[in-house]
Amino acid sequence: MTNLTINQYIDHTLLKPTATEADFLKLCNEAMEYNFKAVCVPPAWVSYCKKQLKESNVLVATVVGFPLGYNLTSSKVHEIQNLIDLGADEIDFVINISWVKSDKFDFVFEEFKALREASKGTVLKAILETGALSEFEIKKLCELAIKSKIDFVKTSTGFYETGAKLSDVQLMKRQVGTAVQIKSSGGIKDFKTAQQFIKAGANRIGCSASVSIIKESLSQENTEPESESEY
Repeated sequence: MTNLTINQYIDHTLLKPTATEADFLKLCNEAMEYNFKAVCVPPAWVSYCKKQLKESNVLVATVVGFPLGYNLTSSKVHEIQNLIDLGADEIDFVINISWVKSDKFDFVFEEFKALREASKGTVLKAILETGALSEFEIKKLCELAIKSKIDFVKTSTGFYETGAKLSDVQLMKRQVGTAVQIKSSGGIKDFKTAQQFIKAGANRIGCSASVSIIKESLSQENTEPESESEY
């Protein structure tokens, strides 16, 4: 992969509760200008962003059970169904971490299956919140994601005290191989860090610093000799 294609790894993200309509318009315009893979926005802004992006290839991702994940499964199912009807192309849902910490992996698995069924083939990403989990818990959740045919396992919400770590992505990659994709999010603010996560196995990068990352990549492309190497 060359520097110029990193844009297709990026979910350009705006999830802060104080964001305004002007902020979401700016997000969509930036996503179209830099041809990001997707925008990731709160549920209430899915329809708006879908309309702004209708003439582009940029996808609309949104969040469910966000940011704590302990909503009822039935609530998550209803939310997913509504969001798909509103035009969401991808769903990032927060797992029930309380169940994980209570060793109720059977509950987690049943929820995964219910949300997979509700998503009707729409891309589904399970946010694990890896900063709150042990190595065993991450491995077990990756196993359940494979069994339930979840499309992505994702590191973090960005709201927890610990965001994405390279070691967690490397662990996730060893567990899922090519069966499930990986999204890294939480604290990725520069091009070098984004490169490191992609090299570690990330198929997607969720960040709000997307534009500065792209500008940094373009700057390096213009100053360094052309290379055939890939991440």
